[in-house]
Amino acid sequence: MQDLLSFRDWNSTSMHSLLKLAVELKRSPEKFGRPLEGKSIVAIFEKPSLRTRVSFDIGINKLGGHMVYVDSQGSPLKDREDPIDVGANLACWADAIVARVYEHKTLVDLAAGANIPVINALCDLYHPCQALADYLAMFEKLGDVKGKTMAYIGDGNNVTHSLLIVGALLGCHQTVITPKGFEINPNIAKHAAKLAYENNVSLTIANDINELGQADILYTDTWLSMGDNTPLAEIKDKFAVYQVNEALMQRSGASHVMHCQPAHRDLEISGSLMDSDQSLLMLQAENRMHAQNAILAMLVGNVALD
Repeated sequence: MQDLLSFRDWNSTSMHSLLKLAVELKRSPEKFGRPLEGKSIVAIFEKPSLRTRVSFDIGINKLGGHMVYVDSQGSPLKDREDPIDVGANLACWADAIVARVYEHKTLVDLAAGANIPVINALCDLYHPCQALADYLAMFEKLGDVKGKTMAYIGDGNNVTHSLLIVGALLGCHQTVITPKGFEINPNIAKHAAKLAYENNVSLTIANDINELGQADILYTDTWLSMGDNTPLAEIKDKFAVYQVNEALMQRSGASHVMHCQPAHRDLEISGSLMDSDQSLLMLQAENRMHAQNAILAMLVGNVALD
């Protein structure tokens, strides 16, 4: 295993082992020393970021490494140079590449050119680092992930895809409720159903908010993804009934709410719920670093999974 472009091809055993590593790295980082000592990690960002950039930069430093940030000024890397060549060049100097890009194919091409690990920090199809951080938060708050239920409500997107895949591998039951026209990728839905079946996990995918059953955690994300120019009024008309608020929490029996941020208060989630004791938003943000550190320690620092 050299790259982490998604968790699509992982098995349940490896997924549980990586979550365990994230837990241990967070609880007792001193046990692992500085696994990235003397390592240089190049971070290529086609899309701007707060949590991803800062958490990777500080996390790499804590592991003993050094991050070099490359900003493409919001333009796709391929507009300047073939990503295969970019990967090959960076591999001459760096020990790994962290890339936050518009298209998944850019990651595939970077990995094809580079003989060093490539880590997906977000693309149009997946957000694996976010999903691992979220299930780390779920584990910490609920004591386990297996047998619990995660219900995602809102726009079916890259975060939804990764939550489904990682959740199924960890034995977490899944519910996804999206408006018509905003469903998850059908090929990924099919793969998630396969993983759910193999891991004895229930999977519900629907458009009707009334099909939301009981859940341990409700999860939502922005209704307006970065770069989406759809008028807000139009979005509100389609998504209003999908807002995650106190009433929906009570109806589903959920004890906690998640949102990967940035969040729009009183749009996809009520501001009062964001600020309540049920909110795990800051724990999710905190855990971005710990989840990413586990991935880096495994791929770059040669820390073995149990």
